[in-house]
Amino acid sequence: MNVVCLDLEGVLVPEIWIAFSKESGIDELKRTTRDEPDYDKLMNWRIGILREHGLGLPQIQDTISKIEPLPGAKDFLDELRSITQVIIISDTFEQFATPLMKKLGWPTLFCNTLEVGADGMITGYKMRCQQSKLTTVKALQSMGFDTIASGDSFNDLAMIEAGKRGFLFRTTDAIKADYPHIPAFEDYNDLLAAIKEAL
Repeated sequence: MNVVCLDLEGVLVPEIWIAFSKESGIDELKRTTRDEPDYDKLMNWRIGILREHGLGLPQIQDTISKIEPLPGAKDFLDELRSITQVIIISDTFEQFATPLMKKLGWPTLFCNTLEVGADGMITGYKMRCQQSKLTTVKALQSMGFDTIASGDSFNDLAMIEAGKRGFLFRTTDAIKADYPHIPAFEDYNDLLAAIKEAL
């Protein structure tokens, strides 16, 4: 039995931190897992910047409420879910993702949780497990599933390489150059065709 594991941001919805960077005018917050492979370092740095500017969860959620799925993402996801099991595995947080899941038709999402003070300031975060994407894929495989994965960032590479098949989607030229053995796609139809073939 197969299960397809997809990244969320950059694959199905725009990058939340980039959207918030534009909305807040804080250019440094454009940095994502495409740029920084160490997620812990990236998140602690983000939390520090938010604290410096006096910004918290309510301001980020206000930006997220305006984000729509990428064009074609919901149709792609709907068709994929009609032929196989799909789990979105993301390093985002429940407090960010819920309105986006509603717009995508409530697919299954495995993600993390923010720690938020009474004043709305983000004080930390709780990862669901270490190396959550790879750990989840390995757990699914231990239950008898073949995994097929797709993502766009450094933190997706382990789950992409661990499965039966894996694909990059709308990634950077640098990642494509460093991982030439992973097929890379820019269009949902091409990604869907590759997944169907892998199934």
